[in-house]
Parts: sequence; C-alpha cells; structure tokens
Amino acid sequence: MVSRAKQPDLSVTVAGIAMQNPVMTASGTFGYAQEFEPFLDLSRLGAIVVKTITLRPRAGAQPPRIVETPAGMLNAIGLQNVGLQAFIEEKLPYLRKLGPPIIVNIAGESIEDYVELAKRLSDQEGISGIELNISCPNVADGLVFGCNAILANKLVACVRQATRLPLIPKLSPNVTDVAEMARALADGGADAFSLINTLIGMAIDVRSRRPKLGNVTGGLSGPAIRPIAVRMVWEVARTVKLPLIGMGGIMTADDALEFLIAGATAVAVGTANFTSPSSAERIIDGIEAYLVRHKVSRVTDLIGSLDLSGTPRETAG
Repeated sequence: MVSRAKQPDLSVTVAGIAMQNPVMTASGTFGYAQEFEPFLDLSRLGAIVVKTITLRPRAGAQPPRIVETPAGMLNAIGLQNVGLQAFIEEKLPYLRKLGPPIIVNIAGESIEDYVELAKRLSDQEGISGIELNISCPNVADGLVFGCNAILANKLVACVRQATRLPLIPKLSPNVTDVAEMARALADGGADAFSLINTLIGMAIDVRSRRPKLGNVTGGLSGPAIRPIAVRMVWEVARTVKLPLIGMGGIMTADDALEFLIAGATAVAVGTANFTSPSSAERIIDGIEAYLVRHKVSRVTDLIGSLDLSGTPRETAG
C-alpha cells in the first residue's frame, strides 16, 4: 500500500459516473459482488458491474461450461441469472450498501426486452448506469445486435428514450470494424463504451472427438486476448470522443495501465477474478504505486498518453 501522504488522485468520471479509482469489475466474472466479500474490500472498487440480468430467470447453457486454455479460458455460461425481479428484491439491497457505483449489465432477446429492463431499473435507487450486453458470444439471443451496426444503432436509440441512466454498450470484437460499430452506437445515444467482450472460440477433446463445451463454442477471455483488446481500445479512442472502459486479459496493474495509455478512462477486471479473487484490489494498489514512482499526480494524465513519436508511419504511395 502506498503511503497516504504521497497518494496521487486516482479518481475518474465515466459518463457522469464518479469513481474513486479506474478499476471496475467485468460483468459475468464477479457475480452479484457478495460472493467476493471474503476476498477483498468491496468498498475500494471504482465501480461494480454485476452479472447480466434478463427480464426472466435463465438457466443458462448446458454443461460443461468452462474450459481452461493455455492463456485464459473459454466460457459458455449462457447468461444464467436470477431475472430482473429477483435481482431487484434480493441482490440490489446488498449492492446499495457497498459504496461504489453499481452498473447493471442487461441483455434481451428483442429491443422491447432491453427497453423494459432499462425502464424498470431506472425506477430503482442505487443504480448508476446500464451496460448493454449486445455481444455475448455464447448465446444466440441478442448477438445479432452487437454485430450489425444498423440494428445496434436502433437498439441504443430506443433504450436511450427509456432511461435517464448512462448507457454503456459492450462492444464485440467479433466484427470487421469495431470503430464503425462504435460510431453507430454513439450516434444512437451511447454515453460510453465497454470493450472488449470475449472472442468466439472452441476446444475439442481429441480422445472423444467431441467439443469440450456443452455449447460447442464459447467466449475466449484472459491474457491471450489482451493485445487485441488494447488495439481495439486505441482504435475506438481515435474514432469517438466518449469515455471507454477497457477490458480483456487484465491480470496486473501494468496490464491495466496499457489500456489507460491507449485511451481508456477506466478498466474492468474479469478472468483474473477467477485465478485470484483479490485481483482488483491488488491492481488498484499497483496503479497507485506506478503513479507515485513516475511522479504522475493524477491518473487522468495517463489517459490516451501513448507516445507515437518516432513511430514509422505509412506514406502515401
């Protein structure tokens, strides 16, 4: 822990959501937060993004649901969750007491589902923002929105009319041009972006010649995807002037700093929560130590600070 006397300013603001530091949790990897209470001080987090909520409870995909990979994991959970009503009645009261802003990730099978979810969540106290899950690679429902710029624009525009809360679409890497998707969603009324969601992957048991996942394919996360995620954050930061929440394989403070320097305002820790449940708190301390070591007084001074001087440029030919 860095000496309080030398503590730099870690605070950031994402779409009007004030955070004490830029380290958040990634949806789907942190449950409803209470599961992690024994492992870290939840009040220290910059923000908490809860597991995806749908209108009705979902049982999720058939097992097996998780497969380890050499540098990460494949998951096909299938958005298992308690449903909106149970979330409001059973999970939200606990979340309200924690202190950090609460961002609720939502998913639907239609635009009407997303609109209804946003409306009902907007009536609840203690919710600071909505993350739109339009890009989950291990369910059929909703995936089309995240890969089609026209439909994504329409979805965000409709949800925008249904809520006053900040809207944060989660961008899929499984597209030809992530910057084009970001432009379409910004035009629809997005306030910020989360990126990236997992990449579509597959693993096969060569002995049985069967898929290792019950869903056949799943979402690849972990260190293997970090260079792709950093590149996409950099591309989107150059395209739209909205805050970005970078994620994808963040295991250490240095990993998180890459995203900030590339243009992210905040970061979300995901797969690392499975390997070390206290990862987010350790990353907060690591960012603080870096700022002290490099004599940077505010973490916001790092955002988009990538130095391209001396980098070879393409020349017109």
